[in-house]
Amino acid sequence: MTDSAPDKPVKPSFQQAMEITAQWLLLWEQGELSDEVLADRVGELVESRDGARGFFVVSLAGDSPLMDRLPEPLVLQLRLAGEGVVDLSARNLAMSTAMAMHHGRVGDASQQQGSQRVQGRCTELLRLLEPLAVKQRLEQLLAATNGEGEDVAFLERWGYDDEQKASIAAAIEAVAE
Repeated sequence: MTDSAPDKPVKPSFQQAMEITAQWLLLWEQGELSDEVLADRVGELVESRDGARGFFVVSLAGDSPLMDRLPEPLVLQLRLAGEGVVDLSARNLAMSTAMAMHHGRVGDASQQQGSQRVQGRCTELLRLLEPLAVKQRLEQLLAATNGEGEDVAFLERWGYDDEQKASIAAAIEAVAE
């Protein structure tokens, strides 16, 4: 007899989370998955870092309208998920903002538009998450655009230049508008 606890959900890998999310979004778009059921499933998925990363990669960058008209049950689940979701949303805001600028510089309008869409979705999502957690996380990220604090290494890892950092700072300020 094995003690495998079949009722306990297995934490998906990043790749599995992306595949699961794509499948759920398709079912949701086709009306085969209610807002509530989708929200419950996403709530379980975002309990792990890889699950949350996979969900956001697909939902923020994909063509699904989910992140453009966030159902209330999903917003509640994402708020309940706490600081991990806030952190990923803030990081995605920074990365999409910097990439929009990069794509603009190299003349790739299609990629620039995609990055701008992710940026807009992150902005709206951050406005709906727990305000104090969002404020603290964005202040930390904003400090990094000035070379201070924990997120400096994050910005340096991606090689963002001063103009991109200024754009990130402006995107952070826009969340509060």
